[in-house]
Amino acid sequence: MNAPITRPVPRPGILDIAPYVPGKSKATGGAKLYKLSSNETPLGASPQAIAAFHAAAATLELYPDGGATLLREAIGKATGLAPERIVCGCGSDELLHLIAQAYLGPGDEGLYSQYGFLVYPIAIRAVGATPVVAPEKDFRTDVDALIAAVTPRTKVIFLANPNNPTGTYISFDEVKRLHAALPAHVVLVLDAAYAEYVRRNDYESGIELVSSSENVVMTRTFSKIYGLANLRIGWIYAPDHVIDVLNRIRGPFNMTGPAIAAGAAAIADREFTRAAVDHNEIWLPKLAAGLEAIGLKVLPSVGNFVLALFPDRQGKRAPDADAFLLSRGVVVRRMEAYGLANALRITVGSAEANETVIAALTDFLA
Repeated sequence: MNAPITRPVPRPGILDIAPYVPGKSKATGGAKLYKLSSNETPLGASPQAIAAFHAAAATLELYPDGGATLLREAIGKATGLAPERIVCGCGSDELLHLIAQAYLGPGDEGLYSQYGFLVYPIAIRAVGATPVVAPEKDFRTDVDALIAAVTPRTKVIFLANPNNPTGTYISFDEVKRLHAALPAHVVLVLDAAYAEYVRRNDYESGIELVSSSENVVMTRTFSKIYGLANLRIGWIYAPDHVIDVLNRIRGPFNMTGPAIAAGAAAIADREFTRAAVDHNEIWLPKLAAGLEAIGLKVLPSVGNFVLALFPDRQGKRAPDADAFLLSRGVVVRRMEAYGLANALRITVGSAEANETVIAALTDFLA
């Protein structure tokens, strides 16, 4: 006889979801904290965005604009995109979940690359669909492996480009090759959270493919280069029919007024964004070179972080390094959740933070 049910039971599959665990924000020692665990910008937010956020405090009693019109128009002005083909959300995470909610269900498969963003399997499982993982080559998305993994049950493919946590990317030609091999009913999601940092001639964030296709969408975020992670602002550019679907299922007030105002001001402040790009262009290669000079393997990154691989030696592995860095006040991101137990992801920080992490790891490996 089955035991009586004494409390609500979630539907099958929910308890199979591994909760997303953010990067640590505290260290165990050190005179000063250097938080390099969450790919946040060391430059903070635009002064114009901060001013807009403060000004919005005067109307906290009012509901926000449910269509985030000010923000969509600001994005459109900055990018040349039609605001009516943009939906804004509570970070790009919400938009990834909305895509899964709209186009996946029990019996369907959601496909992503081996080291893809951890939110993908969460969003897929949350709607009762099955996550499918395609292997990578040399920590890069393998388009052939993704194509080979497509089945009649595949409904959505999530592609982070550049990818987090590896920092690697695939060319626009490769993205187009993937798209050309997909059935028309499969949604290709181009997650371009780090697009603003990329300086490669063969890269394209996805705007061109969305504009010319019926089954491609692109997600972006204000959490990285714009320094507004605390406000949770994301946006999606998609065909009209997808926009219609997302507007039917999203919350009617899924963004706050202060977030809308700050986001619109941030994307309009081109000078501040340029400064963030310039800082990363200087320190991304410096940080990678500094880590390689002390014997670590560093994956080639086009984002605002690097993935460092540690030697497989007693006392010198990534968890040992993490504990050592914490004792020096340096917080980085461990990668066990991605199946990379001997790697650490390190955000490009301030000049002082970057120099500190290199010096600390020099001591650790000595």
